[in-house]
Amino acid sequence: MNKNINKVVLAYSGGLDTSVILKWLIETYDCEVIAFAADLGQGEELAPVEKKAKKTGACAVYIDDLKETFVKDYVFPVFRANAVYEGQYLLGTSIARPLIAKRQMEIAAAEGADAVSHGATGKGNDQVRFELTYYAIDPNICVIAPWREWDLNSRTALMSFAKKHGIEVPTTKAKPYSSDRNLLHISYEGGILEDPWATPPEDMFTLSVSPEEAPDEPEFMEIDFKCGDPVAVNGNPLSPANLLAELNRLGGKHGIGRIDLVENRFVGMKSRGVYETPGGTILRLAHMAVESLAMDREVMHLRDSLVPKYAELIYNGFWFSPERRLLQKMIDETQKKVAGTARLKLYKGSCMVVGRKSENSLYNLDFATFEDDSVYRQADADGFIRLNALRLKILNLMKRSAVS
Repeated sequence: MNKNINKVVLAYSGGLDTSVILKWLIETYDCEVIAFAADLGQGEELAPVEKKAKKTGACAVYIDDLKETFVKDYVFPVFRANAVYEGQYLLGTSIARPLIAKRQMEIAAAEGADAVSHGATGKGNDQVRFELTYYAIDPNICVIAPWREWDLNSRTALMSFAKKHGIEVPTTKAKPYSSDRNLLHISYEGGILEDPWATPPEDMFTLSVSPEEAPDEPEFMEIDFKCGDPVAVNGNPLSPANLLAELNRLGGKHGIGRIDLVENRFVGMKSRGVYETPGGTILRLAHMAVESLAMDREVMHLRDSLVPKYAELIYNGFWFSPERRLLQKMIDETQKKVAGTARLKLYKGSCMVVGRKSENSLYNLDFATFEDDSVYRQADADGFIRLNALRLKILNLMKRSAVS
């Protein structure tokens, strides 16, 4: 433990962990603590942050509105890849951490801080995401990770510490799970959710109604794309953050985007998480619909073959790695012709593509039609099939020869 610390910038949310950490840093290191909260779309959660941080002992508080940067420079690049981790997770927390850490390092440099700190536990992924970003920006930065140092080894212990020091925290023994919210999603973990058999309580959900309570009539909507990015909803041009907020509103209204999964953490253990990603669920389907018209088959298949690695890099915290940047350049190159409109039907938890069009469409009705055509000779398929069947025939002949 480095005791020669005068000033620390803490990634602060006002939740249980970081509220306790703020006070603990002051007591343990006898230092000044600057609390930094990134506004990524948490809404009313940020209202009490400044007052609370100062009351707990922060010498200064930064609350930076990063919503547009988050969606434009972090969410949209990931959705240009249709990236998903382990088939389900849309990486909502994973892509927020590098932005928070980057801005935290900028504040540390401006304030002449000796160290940065975060509230991630020693068991989770976020510690890696924060710290890989810190070191990518400044290899010599001092990082304080309280969960790896202190003896407060449970959230029950943290709540006792908070009570002792008069720190108000939102987590209670009745609802002990933690949550993380931004414009892309909200995640829930811990508490009763640690039992993978336990059904999440309905009153936990924040961004969406249950599908059973969603409107009885479907709603149709359209999303316009340019160079792989969404630019308008129902013909209304919107900024990146406002567009995603509108998709969240529509998706939440219809109970879209809830997932409950057990995922494999980078540190080696499995973890159960529940997520709400209404706007992201809609956006991914719409993007894939326009791509289906405008992307060349082999380009799409090559890009898709690399997406699991791309998603894994982001999940594991390597946003600022050279390999992620390289993959991003390739992915962005594939998106130059991805322009058009997707029409979707939202109904009781489901989102279905019901139409798509593109000015760069490679779909040619003259070739695709089952009616009479003059551009495709069906007899040509005979030679195509025979050539592709050749190796299968040879394998079979060899098996027969071996038997005889």
